[in-house]
Amino acid sequence: MGFLQADPIRAPARAQDLALMQRVSGYRAGDLERLYPALDAEEDMLPNYGFVPRRVQALLHPRRVGALKIETQAPGLLAEVLAFVEAHPSAEVHPREVQAAFGPVRVGNAWGGQSSASTRALDGLHYQGLLRISRRISGVRLYSPAPHLAELRAAPPQTESERARAVVRLLAQLYGPLPQASLSYLLSLSGYGLPHLRSELRAALKSALDEELSSASIDGLKYVWLAGTDLEACVPSGVRMVGPFDPLVWDRRRFAHLHGWIYKLEAYTPPAKRVLGYYALPLFWNERAVGWANLKVEQGELKSELHFVSGVRQTAALKRGVAAELERYESFLQL
Repeated sequence: MGFLQADPIRAPARAQDLALMQRVSGYRAGDLERLYPALDAEEDMLPNYGFVPRRVQALLHPRRVGALKIETQAPGLLAEVLAFVEAHPSAEVHPREVQAAFGPVRVGNAWGGQSSASTRALDGLHYQGLLRISRRISGVRLYSPAPHLAELRAAPPQTESERARAVVRLLAQLYGPLPQASLSYLLSLSGYGLPHLRSELRAALKSALDEELSSASIDGLKYVWLAGTDLEACVPSGVRMVGPFDPLVWDRRRFAHLHGWIYKLEAYTPPAKRVLGYYALPLFWNERAVGWANLKVEQGELKSELHFVSGVRQTAALKRGVAAELERYESFLQL
């Protein structure tokens, strides 16, 4: 995939697990976290926070950023925390250890709340490429030095324009075919992962539209995809319930155009205003999104609420497909 978006909500599993369930045979919820130390995987930021192989992380670093907010909130703390991690006997630290060493000082965060200053420092050092996530324990990130990123800072293997072009190709391959406007939006989000390459990303998109992307206008909407992609290689069949951050449904513009209804993630919508539910999973039957499912685990059992869009006939084949997919979820969740 090249990039896998992460999200902490579990309903019934985290976004990264839901995406891998549909793509890795025999995958079980939590396998990524359990196997992470042995995988070619790093946590980092591209258009969003998630997981990348090191070949993709090499496109993101060295990441040149201005002063982070934590540097003005707690001057000198970043250097002190970095020295603490580098000197730690186990070569990795839990945020609790850092907080115990530097005290419970709290600072404002990006969500309008308060966070531990030491934890914010760890996050800042990770974003700068001075630390890496070595593994997680029950979802909590452990930090360690990142010598492979130090090598990138010393001798970047690609020029900045080459890195930007590679990111355009990666996103076009992962999310395409998609409307050109949506690819532009993805690249604008990638300014978080490549804050100093915003102009290079715009130039890379322009160049790709001329040289590396195929396109077609459908109902007046211009779609683009990586040239050479075989769009007929995989014809979907059966029933699948996918997560809200899955590349298949991530682009809501494409979803509405192709399937004729509006899908929203309503986890952050007040309950009284929700239409689909807290964490609705789009339900696909063959090539069409025909409804959505809300799944949750109660007392070790999978509970499901299914909804279908107007006009969908709930045939025997559809019902069998739904039952089979729910069985797959029970196995995935190890119920």
